[in-house]
Amino acid sequence: MSKTVPVGVSARHIHLSQEHIEALFGQGYQLTEFKPLSQPGQFAANETVAVIGPKGQFDKVRILGPARQASQLEISRTDSFAIGVKAPVRESGKIDGTPGITIKGPEGQVELEQGVIVAARHIHFHTSDAKNWGIEDQQLLKVRLSGERGLILENVIARVSDSFALDMHIDTDEANAAGAKTGDTAELVE
Repeated sequence: MSKTVPVGVSARHIHLSQEHIEALFGQGYQLTEFKPLSQPGQFAANETVAVIGPKGQFDKVRILGPARQASQLEISRTDSFAIGVKAPVRESGKIDGTPGITIKGPEGQVELEQGVIVAARHIHFHTSDAKNWGIEDQQLLKVRLSGERGLILENVIARVSDSFALDMHIDTDEANAAGAKTGDTAELVE
């Protein structure tokens, strides 16, 4: 039985705490939804910020909502070179010991002490999908990525939860290497 997963290409984006949203956009500010994302309850916000590193900056970096406990910038390896930040490959939320960045919004600026990562490639599994496929949370998988220049990715982290929808997340560097795009499929390799 083929085990195929939809692919989502994750461009650079930022997750912000409510405290930082208010520091950047004003007291009591709430993010507004631009469009829903593949994971239930997640959305791309209308709001964007500038992120400033030692060697450069990116303007109009999309904020993903809702607000998180800790702010976190997710960029590709190529992005990290461009702005001069040595971002490690990490799972989302695991930001201890990561570099920081300056974030600039319309109403203020935040010096983020840590939180810049290259997101580890991963697949979101709903608990029922994981059970049907014999997948455990945090299991490392091997995945064949379809695309114009298809390739096999190793060390793809399985993330299992009742609140997830089946979806693989890769960054723009990985997608470009394979000639893949959002909406393509990937196949688990036994």
